Amino acid sequence: MLELTPANLGYLSPMPNRKDWGIGVVGAGFIVCHCHLVAYANAGFPAIGLTSRTHASAREVAGLRGVRTVFPTLDAMLDSPAIEVIDVAVPPLEQPAVIRQILAKPGNIKGILAQKPLAMNPAEARELVDGCRKAGILLQVNQNMRYDHSVRACKNLLDRKILGDPVLATIEMRAIPHWMSWAQGGRSLSTYIMSIHHLDTLRYWLGNPERVMASTRPDPRTTFPHEDGINLYILEFGDGARASSWDDVWGGPAREGAGQDIFVRWRVEGTLGVAKGTIGWPGWPARVPSTIDFTSIADAGTWYRPRWDEAWFPDAFSGTMAGLLRAIETGTEPDISGEDNLKTIELCEAVLTSAREHRMITLST
Repeated sequence: MLELTPANLGYLSPMPNRKDWGIGVVGAGFIVCHCHLVAYANAGFPAIGLTSRTHASAREVAGLRGVRTVFPTLDAMLDSPAIEVIDVAVPPLEQPAVIRQILAKPGNIKGILAQKPLAMNPAEARELVDGCRKAGILLQVNQNMRYDHSVRACKNLLDRKILGDPVLATIEMRAIPHWMSWAQGGRSLSTYIMSIHHLDTLRYWLGNPERVMASTRPDPRTTFPHEDGINLYILEFGDGARASSWDDVWGGPAREGAGQDIFVRWRVEGTLGVAKGTIGWPGWPARVPSTIDFTSIADAGTWYRPRWDEAWFPDAFSGTMAGLLRAIETGTEPDISGEDNLKTIELCEAVLTSAREHRMITLST
């Protein structure tokens, strides 16, 4: 019988030995207030500084979350010897300029946690990765779906070969996101904002694919111009594994009066077993833990259904920061390093190109 419990499924993030790092946060939006700062405090490494373009918002969020110092500018934050790590939490089009500003005046900064997408095109993403390397600053990308608890548990099963060799992995999203104002007018909507989570997760589980085939169409509900609303794509891997995701941000006319059927589900089939799960994110702001069920021929087909109290939002947000802090402690690359994330950016580009040109795209090795 398999000795598998939530405790040994690796679903929780490893923590750094030191927790009192001087974390400064750039940005004071909803996700900072309700996910980043909450998760950091719960993990035992609360932020000590905050700055934002709108000083009043920074003061309000700092007061609510117990951040002791509000800096008037990023330069002022960089001047503080107490700040060792910067969490850049601004919209994607603003993020590269903030990272460049840090690199121009690194001071005591040892690491940067950047949001996904790192940049909205591969060339700019590469520039940021190279700039951090030259400055001796570790760069971690907040691809936080890797720290969703069911996603980590599935990775644990794959690494331990409990599922055997991967055959097919699928993700099905039927959900209605709230598009922020900064999402309008960009070169990509769903691919760089929603699908990037699933593309990165499939890489985390199965490695880098060799080929991508995609089809996209606009979302009927989203009123501003865009090409990639609903995304469908297939990934081919060199070892024979296949993966696909249906990223449906329409989800049917639930907002227009029909019944609602909103969910995110995933499934991984291997030569020795099957794992399937749900992602609790669509239930936000309610706390909805993700789930995993799995079976293996190693235990005569028994289905295991471990459960936990932790949820992707906000708990997983401590995992990406913890990964950066562990890397600083050990002098190693972060687990979701900027260099690694370039492969996810390349996948996003492949989805856009494949859909636009109606052809399969071969990826770099």
